[in-house]
Amino acid sequence: MKKKGRRILAENKKYRSRTEIIRDILQAVRNHGNGLGKTQIMYNTFLSYNQVKEYIPVLIDNGLLQYDIGNQKFRITEKGLSLLQLCDQIADLIEKGEQQQRW
Repeated sequence: MKKKGRRILAENKKYRSRTEIIRDILQAVRNHGNGLGKTQIMYNTFLSYNQVKEYIPVLIDNGLLQYDIGNQKFRITEKGLSLLQLCDQIADLIEKGEQQQRW
């Protein structure tokens, strides 16, 4: 995996945008109901520690994640879940548009 600036080269050789990285973090935390720690987020999203340190405060400040002090893990908020639903809807629209172009 190669790094370049604020984007990383993922397994499929495609750079992820900031939006894709944010979506990946939110999905990882959502998929683990009890929440995730920073290290678990790193492993699940293929991000470096410095990248996770950069993104987590932005997500918390925008009300998309919250930190559970009791179990020392990050949890997704209702607002974060709503954002993921919107991302899924947009992805569906893009996929439908691409399928129509093939016809």
